[in-house]
Amino acid sequence: MPAPEAADRLPFQYVGHWSPLWIVGAHGGAGESTLAALIPGATVTDHHWPQQAGGVVRAVVVARSNLRGLAAAQVAAQQWASRLVPGVDLLGLVVMADAPGRLPRPLRDRLQVVAGGYARTWTVPWIETWRSSEVDSAAAPREVRRVVDELTALANTQQKG
Repeated sequence: MPAPEAADRLPFQYVGHWSPLWIVGAHGGAGESTLAALIPGATVTDHHWPQQAGGVVRAVVVARSNLRGLAAAQVAAQQWASRLVPGVDLLGLVVMADAPGRLPRPLRDRLQVVAGGYARTWTVPWIETWRSSEVDSAAAPREVRRVVDELTALANTQQKG
């Protein structure tokens, strides 16, 4: 896998504490704080790859479903696949909807290509109430709770294994 240009790569950040799951925003406004609010114990990395001395951390990349977000997610996948991100067990990509409704065909096609760079891909639909109120995992729609439950179980399984 060819490495992305240095200027396009996500930087690294040393993390001094343990987290079951690190949330890596591929770009500004990706939705990583929203996702972290839904997953107990998850920690955002402020658009950095987490690095921990002597250990491997589990992480997911988060991106919006717009063109900018999908392009950033693709670069993050390329960076990881080219072995430039040591110490990170990348569990997959979470795509946060950038608008209500179905993605336009060009974005659906781009998402399909980008998703090929990740072991797993989850999508979180547009939730209108999150624009004007706190994120509440108990009140989240079933499809969001399914994503949260799967990520939580995967992080915990990976932790023990």
